[in-house]
Amino acid sequence: MTEPTRPRPVPGPPRPGPDRGPAPVPADPAAAQVAGAGTDGGALFADLDRRPVTEHVAVFEAEHARLQRELGTIDQL
Repeated sequence: MTEPTRPRPVPGPPRPGPDRGPAPVPADPAAAQVAGAGTDGGALFADLDRRPVTEHVAVFEAEHARLQRELGTIDQL
């Protein structure tokens, strides 16, 4: 028989941090995604939590398209 495990502490609310305000919204979200397409994708997701949820789909679709292009070149080697 195993011994009962001790209860773990429950995490509290997040600590307040610097308020950077809302992320700037580009005039054309599609153009902003294309501008970041040459990166490793990390820059596209860096401020995702500060963007409106309605823009999340465009960000993920742009990254998916970028990955498809990059991975499509593997077969050509």
